[in-house]
Amino acid sequence: MRSPRTTVLDQPAADPRKTHLAKALKHERPLICCRFAPGGGQVFAGSEDESVVRWDLETDAKTVLKGHESWVFALALTPDGQTLLSGGGDGRLIWWDAASAQPAPTRTLQAHQGWINTIALSPDGKTVATAGNDRLIRLWSVADGSVIGELPGHERPVYVLRYAKDGRTLFSADLFGRVAEWDLAVRKEGRRLDAAKLYKYEAGQGVDYGGVRDMDFSADGATLSCSGLIEASNPLGAVSNPAIVRLDLRDGKEPILQRPKEDMKGVGWGIRCHPSGFTVLASGGTGGGWLWFFEPGAVNEFHKVNLTNTGRGLDLHSDGLRLATAHHDGHLRIWSMTEDPPKPA
Repeated sequence: MRSPRTTVLDQPAADPRKTHLAKALKHERPLICCRFAPGGGQVFAGSEDESVVRWDLETDAKTVLKGHESWVFALALTPDGQTLLSGGGDGRLIWWDAASAQPAPTRTLQAHQGWINTIALSPDGKTVATAGNDRLIRLWSVADGSVIGELPGHERPVYVLRYAKDGRTLFSADLFGRVAEWDLAVRKEGRRLDAAKLYKYEAGQGVDYGGVRDMDFSADGATLSCSGLIEASNPLGAVSNPAIVRLDLRDGKEPILQRPKEDMKGVGWGIRCHPSGFTVLASGGTGGGWLWFFEPGAVNEFHKVNLTNTGRGLDLHSDGLRLATAHHDGHLRIWSMTEDPPKPA
């Protein structure tokens, strides 16, 4: 049995075994992604109705932000919480005043041809990286929207971007499960890492399937955990199992594959590495929606929680105690990993 570990002074300890539904926030259409505001008082979600939805976590008040002409796949907020950036299937990158009573677009760019799948903000909040189905990574100034640079090199759609904590390195991952490390000082690709266990080519159906759907760094920056799927025996029938590939960034050891004990059909859509060491995976598919909790060195989960509906997005609150999950049924669910109500951030 694992013991709870306190991560924030004067806060209760996060204990995955105590995870329970704290509240369910309702929208009219399916949700795809979600992000907590840095201050922790609000949560945002991208929807299939071409909107961004904001909820106040204290009052549950909902605000709908309109500006896209397609589904909203990616969200990011500046460290001060004042600016929200969103990207969608229309290829638009939109800036919003996140703290406004009724946010309206403050800047809109046609950033990519086709879908924007992912947005990442540099730790200092000055640069935003975007990528999508056109296989390009672009860097933009948050202050004025000008193009800073372009990073070509992926042969398939790019699904996820993450900045290293130092802000000098950017990681990107694609449909093939190829993870590239970029030196932003010279804007060149360095090493490539292998998460290809999350990719499958199905010859009979003639489709590429899978890829890295989300990724996150361990607290010490030593590993990069990638979520996705394995055992895609029938991709067009959505038959696969959720999984994690853990990449060692320091010693280059063989990637570690983590997966649920049970044959639980779905995809690992979201992943977060908790500061106290465990990893949370959100999955969704024909096997339902689940939260899976893994220790770093274990192949299988030590705990799981039924999400009640297909999970499509995941984020961790700054208090280390709450999780947000975005769902196909239009709900944004908030989960608490403690019996005690968390104190205000």
